[in-house]
Amino acid sequence: MNPSRRRLVRFGAGCAAIAAMNKNSLTQVPGIAQGTVPKSGERLPMVGVGTWQTFDVGPKAPERAELKDVLRTFAAQGGRVLDSSPMYGQAERVVGDLTAELALREKLFFATKVWTSGRDAGIRQMEDSFRLMRAGRMDLMQVHNLLDVSTHAVTLREWKGSGRVRYIGITHYHAGAHADLERLLKTREWDFAQFNYSLAEPEAAERLLPACAELGVAVIVNRPFAEGALFRRVKGKELPPWAAEIECSSWAQFFLKWILSHPAVTCAIPGTSRAAHVVDNLHAGTGPLPDASMRRRMAEYLDRL
Repeated sequence: MNPSRRRLVRFGAGCAAIAAMNKNSLTQVPGIAQGTVPKSGERLPMVGVGTWQTFDVGPKAPERAELKDVLRTFAAQGGRVLDSSPMYGQAERVVGDLTAELALREKLFFATKVWTSGRDAGIRQMEDSFRLMRAGRMDLMQVHNLLDVSTHAVTLREWKGSGRVRYIGITHYHAGAHADLERLLKTREWDFAQFNYSLAEPEAAERLLPACAELGVAVIVNRPFAEGALFRRVKGKELPPWAAEIECSSWAQFFLKWILSHPAVTCAIPGTSRAAHVVDNLHAGTGPLPDASMRRRMAEYLDRL
């Protein structure tokens, strides 16, 4: 089976799952569409910001001014979910510094991760994350790429019970880990799962997204643009005229609307260092989202490019 045909087969499985799922999480609200955290019913704007690479800058780097504008714009436009990790270099410190300068902590949903082995090392690293991000309580703490997940799960359950973290989750960035994520989610101890899903990497629609819907797990989508691969594919090409039917005015919105319209998705976290891109991305969460027929049309169109 050639790669394009394989993608369409996978996409067909996703459409079948969509038809069978409850669509309450995609109820349109004024402003940015809201996704639901199933375990609590909390609503979150469906477009967030990821900090991989873009927020890894030094304390005197000129890029900090641009990143400050990114966060200011993000919050002013109604964004909330801000995701980081100790793996991302200086990102946690930059998040903490800039959100403190802008007095944004109470407006944002802070998510970060533990990325080390061993109980004591994990506790030290998470304590560092609290300090760097200037957070008295973390909204979401995740085990990054499932590293020593069984050990950290014990600590995270304790911290959730004591109120230090509100939600706990697990993450990965590669489809090869989807089976492991699904297996762990079936323990029903995780509130969130974060993983890759996009028009370039649709594999999660086969089993993982339906499993999250069935188990009541909130989904954060990373790599929504497949690290830029989708933009490279459409470089120099115009949006199809019918994209206006879903009020889509850029390729970024095209890619994000396809992701956000899956009923198991709570939020996607594109990364950027430019405020204009933040506004563009957030617009993907406004107006109509594609139905299953439109999603199929979008995938098939991209395959033909």
